[in-house]
Amino acid sequence: MFDFGEIAFPLRLSFQVAILATIVVALTAVPLAYALSTRRVRGGRLIEAALTLPMVLPPVVTGYYLLLIIGRNGLFGRVTEALTGTAVGLNFTWQAAVIAAAVVSFPLALKTARTALESVDPGLVRMSHTLGRSEAETVLFVVVPLAWRGIAAGLALAFARALGEFGATVIVAGNMPGSTNTMALEIYNAVMYGDWGLATSLVLFFTMITLVVLVGADRLVRGAVR
Repeated sequence: MFDFGEIAFPLRLSFQVAILATIVVALTAVPLAYALSTRRVRGGRLIEAALTLPMVLPPVVTGYYLLLIIGRNGLFGRVTEALTGTAVGLNFTWQAAVIAAAVVSFPLALKTARTALESVDPGLVRMSHTLGRSEAETVLFVVVPLAWRGIAAGLALAFARALGEFGATVIVAGNMPGSTNTMALEIYNAVMYGDWGLATSLVLFFTMITLVVLVGADRLVRGAVR
């Protein structure tokens, strides 16, 4: 077994990162899913493929791309240097862990939300417009209420993915105890140091959390298709 105090910080940080990442995903993936499902844009399939790349790319590759964007020597660093005279990077911070978790979990929410939104009866949407509701009102009061189960299921999957993210996180946020070491990184550390008892306990803990999330997501999806 393990001392809870030993993992209190990684546990808190993991949930902090996962919750914030899920919020970011909800604010970006759902509107994009709606746009992709209702509008024909030139190169739309290419755009969607690019947005879902993190789902199939090795996480370390995604982390490397993120490093080129948010690192001190990347795009963000060059912009801050041009504006302030000093290059600033988000790498090796817990905020970088949030960005990595959001990017890696984004495709799960996007795909699931799009499927849910496309399942809404177009006739109900047209009826809403006929009754004088704007597109925004139709989305808020018709489309989202009908598709909320599928959207919630996608966000649940994104949360589970963000909670256990490792590859991209270790590239952009590092593995610094008391700063950026999430639970996934703590498991890695336990294995590297040969603390198999701690590693096994943490793995079982994560497995139970993931099972709960997956069962919840499945119940939401089954409710959506009734």
